[in-house]
Amino acid sequence: MKAIPTWVIYSLISMLFAGLTSVVAKLGLKAISADLGLAVRTTVVFGLVLLNFLLFQNIREVGQLNARTVGFLAVSGLTTSLSWIFYYKAIQIGRVSDVALIDKGSIILTILLSIVVLREPVTPKLLLGGGLILAGLLVLVWR
Repeated sequence: MKAIPTWVIYSLISMLFAGLTSVVAKLGLKAISADLGLAVRTTVVFGLVLLNFLLFQNIREVGQLNARTVGFLAVSGLTTSLSWIFYYKAIQIGRVSDVALIDKGSIILTILLSIVVLREPVTPKLLLGGGLILAGLLVLVWR
């Protein structure tokens, strides 16, 4: 039997926690604003990510940073922040299941950008999977 690649295991663990995140966040937003909720969440995220780096990575790796790398990661941080701000506002007033479905439409944008920007290969499996995701999204949001 073929071993499951590590990246697949990490992706499945990520999927599990991402699925829990929205429901737990909605419960936490019952009595506070989306902005305060996101600030609390982001503080916890920052602390855990920093702790993970300090415990499991070589601190000397910081010396490998350059302006280009920091620039791309800063833009990624900006887009993540904007995504989270609007996501939290949406789940506070909308149904988590509806918001999550629309949010996952970002997979289609990610696939397109990975092909155009990163020059990742277009395969029949990728086209079929992306098409099914898009079709599922359209079915679920169609009223």
